[in-house]
Formats: sequence, C-alpha cells, structure tokens
Amino acid sequence: MSSVSDEAKRPCLLLAFAALAACGEAPPPAAPDPRPVRVVTVESRGDSTTVSLTGTIQAQTEVNLGFRIDGRMIERLVNVGDRVTAGQVIARLDRTNEENGLRAARAALVAAQAQLVETEANYDRARELLRSGFGTRQRYDQAAQQRQTARSAVDSAQAQVNIAENRLSYSELLADAPGTVTARGAEAGEVVAPGRMIVRLARQDGLDAVFDVPPAVMDRAPPGVIVAVALTLDPVTRATGRVREVSPSADPVTGTFRVRIGLEDPPAGLRLGSTVTGRMQLQGGAGYAIPASALTRQGSAAAVWVVDTATRTVALRPVEILRHDPARAIIGSGLAAGDVVVTAGVQVLRPGQQVRLLDVQP
Repeated sequence: MSSVSDEAKRPCLLLAFAALAACGEAPPPAAPDPRPVRVVTVESRGDSTTVSLTGTIQAQTEVNLGFRIDGRMIERLVNVGDRVTAGQVIARLDRTNEENGLRAARAALVAAQAQLVETEANYDRARELLRSGFGTRQRYDQAAQQRQTARSAVDSAQAQVNIAENRLSYSELLADAPGTVTARGAEAGEVVAPGRMIVRLARQDGLDAVFDVPPAVMDRAPPGVIVAVALTLDPVTRATGRVREVSPSADPVTGTFRVRIGLEDPPAGLRLGSTVTGRMQLQGGAGYAIPASALTRQGSAAAVWVVDTATRTVALRPVEILRHDPARAIIGSGLAAGDVVVTAGVQVLRPGQQVRLLDVQP
C-alpha cells in the first residue's frame, strides 16, 4: 500500500518543483529606448566665408612734383587740400639767372648768324674767282670750310637759346594732371635742388581701397573676387572694386600683404584718407563644414559619430580637421556627402547604440 501511494505522490512533487522554478525566474529586461540626438547632414564639399578688413582710401596715382632746375623758390601758390587743374602754376623760382642766360644765348646766336653771313659772302667770291680762273683751289676750299664752321656755330647757338628758353620755363612748376594736393615739401624762400618734392599730388584718375591682408586670406581669395567697400562711419556710402595690385612681399613687422582694390565709380563720400571696411566672399576649398559640437575623440585622434540611417545606429569615425573655430570645423577626410553626423549628445553615445533623430539639418 505504501509503495503505491509513493508512486502516486511523485507526479505531484514534480509539478510543485516545476512551479517553484518557474516562479523564481526574473522576466527578460525591456529593450532600452533609442537615445535622442541632434544631427546634421553633410551636403556639399567646401565652405564659404565672409572676410571683413579695415583699410583706407588712397589715390590710384600719387606723384611728387618738383622743379627740374635748382634755385630759390619765391612763391608756392597751392596748399594741402587744394584742388588743381592740368597746367595750373604750382610754384615759381627766381627767374633772374635764367633770363640772363637766355639773353646771353640769344646774343651768341646773333653773333654766330653775322659770322655766317660774312663766310657765305667770302665763299661766293672764292667760287666766282675759281670759276673765272683768277682764284686758287686752296682759297676756295678754305672759304667752304669757314662757311661750314659758321653754320655749325649758328646751330650750336640756336640750341643754346632753346636750352635757355627751357630753363626759363622750368622756373614755373605746373600741374601735369588734375588732382588734389596731399603734402608739401618746401616753403617760399628756400633754395631747392632739382627733383625735390615741392607738393605731392593725388591725381583724379581713380581711387583705391588699400588693405593689409593676412596670408591665409590671400591664399583663399579666388581670382577676380569682388570686394564690397563701405565707409566705416557711414556704411550707406559704398562701392565695389576688384584687386588691382598686390604687394609681392610681406610687411616685415605685421607679416601682411598690401592689397589695392580699384574702386568702380566711387561716390563723393569716399574721400582720400577715409577709413573703410572691405568685405569679400572666400571659398574654403576642400573640406566639409560641420558644427564644432560634433567633434569628439577616438584615442588621440579627432572623430565624429555617424548615424546609419537604415538601422538608426551610430558608429565612431575618425576624421582629419583642416581648420576650426568655436562655431564649426572643416573636415578634410573621413566624411562624405550625405553622411548624417551627430551634433548634440556625443558624450553619452557608444558604438552600435540606437538613436532617435530629433532633426536633420544641412
């Protein structure tokens, strides 16, 4: 009897143990929610930036006007800021010596011409005597030589008169073109040497906006770039221009290059010496622009989190940074157009983690 009862109890015990084992197992953990992240889509290669520089307005051509002869300057008729016209008298020298030199040259010319008249008459007589047989060949040749010498003396005297007239005209300094006087170099009463600057004239044949440009900006400036120039104190007064001249060497102190922008139809408000602001659009060249917040580290190298749009998982990808600033970074390699890059939440991600895209911005 007891053996039968044990066999009957065994199935009940197995069921009880199975029920207890089932009650002791913990339920499987729920899958974690995808982490929300903000992303951008890499769409185009290269970047474009606007560079702003401060410069001044200068004349395209500035010339130093000076006398071609020496002497004592007795009068200067213009001052700094005066506008002059072509042919206007700028200054005068004492003409006494030049006038005396011209009188002496003219007197020498008259004497040479009188000598020529005499030798011409002697030549004519010697020729007639030789033709009639009463003169000698030697005397004829001598008369011909004297006539030629007298002609040369007249030519020389005439040249001296021309030189004296020129020197007399050089005692007045004339403006060769219209413009504005920007500097003076001598005062009335001074004895000036030839070529000394009496006034500096800014010609009215155009204006330049002059800037000191860093090498990095020069390297990125495309050919024929258009520069917008505006008056710093009045931005409404503006003009546009193109690069006209670039200094071949850098300034030894600042390391910048002097660039002159030729302005097209500048308004009257852009005066000489005015401070202006120039803006131009520069191309970044190779590279992809992404927000600087997308950068993280993979060991010692820079990296970004790239989203697989099919599985919505992230992977850490090393990249090469060409340049960066607090707002963005230019990536040289490691990215391609169309990649979706995480820009917010990069510190808490792990490889293969699923994410939820909050927005996708180019």
